[in-house]
Amino acid sequence: MKEMTSYVRVVGYLTKVFKLINTEYFNNSVEMPQITVQSTIGAYGHVTTSKVWQTDKGTASYELNIGADTLARPIENVVATLIHEACHLYAMQNGIKDTSNRGVYHNKRFKALAEERGLQIDRYERYGWTLTSPTDETIRFCLDNDLQEIRITRNTLLSFTPIGTGKAGNRAEHT
Repeated sequence: MKEMTSYVRVVGYLTKVFKLINTEYFNNSVEMPQITVQSTIGAYGHVTTSKVWQTDKGTASYELNIGADTLARPIENVVATLIHEACHLYAMQNGIKDTSNRGVYHNKRFKALAEERGLQIDRYERYGWTLTSPTDETIRFCLDNDLQEIRITRNTLLSFTPIGTGKAGNRAEHT
């Protein structure tokens, strides 16, 4: 397998890994989101709370973002973030209120969903049950699926000024 050193290849790879997670932990019940890689300040990832992507045929989907500056963590940590965000998608699709305070505070329902899928979830005073760590089960999942490390990340130490045409107005759940 080729090394994960290309942005385009990484997005495709994360999509493949999400599909494996969906099969293993959700019985393929989570709708496939659009996987993106962008900076997510203060979080390893997020999902949108509405279907913000739409095809020309009208098919809409959620967005699951992995923080661009966190890609080069050990693969089991990236997988833990994908599972964490998939739990939010599962909760939304099944009417489970797993957060409060505009999607910031993760409650005990979220903790239960994530721990049922092999994650270790610890409490952070300000954000609730959000601190996500891989477990031996997560590592075993990575080994069983021969998942490899991602070898590219965005360097947040370099300063830049983004140029754009407005503000994004879609709320997101953050990890």
